[in-house]
Amino acid sequence: MWIVRLALRRPYTFVVMSILILIMGGLAIVRTPTDIFPTIDIPVVSIIWNYNGLVPQDMADRIVTITERNLTTTVDNIEHIESQSLYGIAVVKVFLQPSASLQQGIAQITAVSQTQLRQLPAGTTPPLIIAYSASSVPVLQLALSGQNLSEQQLNDYGLNFIRTQIITVPGVSVPYPYGGKQRQVQVDLNTTALQSKGLSPLDVVNAISLQNLILPTGTSKIGSKEYDVSIPNAAPQTIDDLNRIPIKTMGGTTIYIKDVAWVRDGFPPQTNIVRVNGQRSVLLTIQKAGNASTLNVISGIKALLPQIKSTLPPQLQISPLADQSIFVRGAISGVVRETLIAACLTAFMILTFLGSWRSTVIIATSIPLAILTSIIVLSAIGQTINIMTLGGLALAVGILVDDATVEVENINRNREAEPEKNLDEVVLDSASQIATPAFVSTLSICIVFAPMFLLSGVARYLFVPLAEAVVFAMLASYLLSRTIVPTMAKYLLRGEKKEAVDGPSRNPLVRLQKRFEGAFERFRHSYRGLLETCLHHRLVFLTAFFGVCLGSLAVLIPWLGQDFFPSKVRKTSPDLRVLARRTHRCEGFFQIGNQVICIFDSH
Repeated sequence: MWIVRLALRRPYTFVVMSILILIMGGLAIVRTPTDIFPTIDIPVVSIIWNYNGLVPQDMADRIVTITERNLTTTVDNIEHIESQSLYGIAVVKVFLQPSASLQQGIAQITAVSQTQLRQLPAGTTPPLIIAYSASSVPVLQLALSGQNLSEQQLNDYGLNFIRTQIITVPGVSVPYPYGGKQRQVQVDLNTTALQSKGLSPLDVVNAISLQNLILPTGTSKIGSKEYDVSIPNAAPQTIDDLNRIPIKTMGGTTIYIKDVAWVRDGFPPQTNIVRVNGQRSVLLTIQKAGNASTLNVISGIKALLPQIKSTLPPQLQISPLADQSIFVRGAISGVVRETLIAACLTAFMILTFLGSWRSTVIIATSIPLAILTSIIVLSAIGQTINIMTLGGLALAVGILVDDATVEVENINRNREAEPEKNLDEVVLDSASQIATPAFVSTLSICIVFAPMFLLSGVARYLFVPLAEAVVFAMLASYLLSRTIVPTMAKYLLRGEKKEAVDGPSRNPLVRLQKRFEGAFERFRHSYRGLLETCLHHRLVFLTAFFGVCLGSLAVLIPWLGQDFFPSKVRKTSPDLRVLARRTHRCEGFFQIGNQVICIFDSH
């Protein structure tokens, strides 16, 4: 083969290629996002409408119906639409086709939502449009608590201070906090005072609206300088200023807000409560957005927390909860550990069968290079390091040794058959002899995983990374067996010829391999004799085989019947028969563990 001949003629080129794979593989492992599962990129866009006080039926008839009709005539590649109408809230989910562009869908949905505002009830606000992703899941929760801090303060710190700083971490999405009381200026009306002064709640609303204004001003040039001009009385700055707003003048007496109402720093009705150690608290949920790495997101937040705490009151406690990085590291380390165990067991088996540490080094070198090549390609096409990709690599470990093992074994066989031949010629001939069978074997393994690329939906996002990991590793293994394996065999297998002509070796590995090979040959000879005996007495063997199978079933069925068949329970359990007589209309009964289940007559 030309590539093997090139590897033998330019060995340093492929040595440098192996070093480059090691370097790029290490960088890919560090920079590739790490998560439990692959990214499930389902294109779904949620449209959230808000109209306070509107009942669900009106939300469905006057907002949702119009929205769905406009979406079906404007937005492309819609698979189906789901909607839910609640009191004052409507959620419309637009599921796009798997091949649709999410960005284009968001742009079209935003445009049609803004256009249809004129068709909706007066006062309808523009909707909130959210791109939903199954990978945007909570990865960390922060509990905010502290002595002498009210729920309004906790909510304010979480919403306006902590949340705004955490959002700067790449790949973080932080929704509004749970629990606490949202700060809101409340106007508590005194209906008795309003009636006594001949006023209505609308008078209070109009007074606040007319005297709580944001007015543009400008600048004033005085001499050589220009000054900003502001109107401090246009909008009240404090709660006391709101209480002093005049409503009406009657008989020379001015009625203020404080005379018929009371303005306070309050909160709207609380809809959710969070407790930490029995005390009212606030919960911040941090979500991972898009293809971000869970480990990088959580480590970035934990590195930022000391800086955030320095800007907050010392009594405020921030406690991390539900840290998903613990589960991610546990899952990844488990798969990596099993992969290393499989690689070590594979190397041990090779060492046992071949009895050569040089051959074992050659084969063991190709395994990590193939795995690193697969990781490089996976990272280049946008996949992440997760359970599925690592599981595919762990699955491929036992298969990756085939190409290198067959080639090294063929080289040793040809050397023993033609000891006078040059090693380069032996390596080239051995590689040429197995080139086609090895290529066909590699393609056969890859074809097994080809149906996974035909999957759709969530299954495609889960199992295609596993198939890609195996296929890329197998193709890399075949390429390495044609390049780096011949190159290493050219230099490492030279020292084994001297051991072969010197007689018995002092190498303990060689002596262990010879003992194992002798025992294995004796086992193979015995097994061959057993097969010959069975073939010469086929009728006797088949009769004995089926007799053993039927005897095993005869023993197994009564044992299973004690727990699953009512007739067996009725015969072996007299207490259950008494119970059945006392139970009205109990036609049958059986026992599972400590429970007795009766079958009653349907009449």
